[in-house]
Amino acid sequence: MFSAVKTMFSRHPLICNSVVYGILYTGAEFSQQTVTRKIMVDRPKDYSVDSLARFGLYGTSVQAPALYYWYRWLDKAFRGRAATTIIKKMFLDQFLLTPPLLVAFYISMSLMEGKENIIEECKRKVMPTFKTSCMFWLPAQALNFMVVPPAARVVYVGSCALVWVNILCWFKRQDY
Repeated sequence: MFSAVKTMFSRHPLICNSVVYGILYTGAEFSQQTVTRKIMVDRPKDYSVDSLARFGLYGTSVQAPALYYWYRWLDKAFRGRAATTIIKKMFLDQFLLTPPLLVAFYISMSLMEGKENIIEECKRKVMPTFKTSCMFWLPAQALNFMVVPPAARVVYVGSCALVWVNILCWFKRQDY
């Protein structure tokens, strides 16, 4: 079975990474909804299937392909695991890739939610989200670039996203 999965990932890396990442991204929203709709309420509510679908669609079709091509480029442009190389990758990832991905997240969600003003939420939330992402992703990416093989980067980031998307969902649900 492991051999079949490995073969699938080597033959169709973008598709496999996108599917796994999309599942993990949706799983993070599912866990967030479990907490906010089932555990921390007096009367449990049903899961929002629409919200789960939005997170799944975004994770699979926007986030995963962006990460796949980004890490492919980053690993070719900065080879090795020397401390200076890892630091360069971390800072490029955090300060070059993350801001557009956060903007894409908020605008994509607003579009899929049918909001009239698709950039209003982004303007309010992108900076607090970015500041928090620095605290979360810089250490996570240090591990990524030190020990994770390049072929497994998107899946590793997807696994970290189980935690991160819970944080992102929290920001999304804030009123500021």
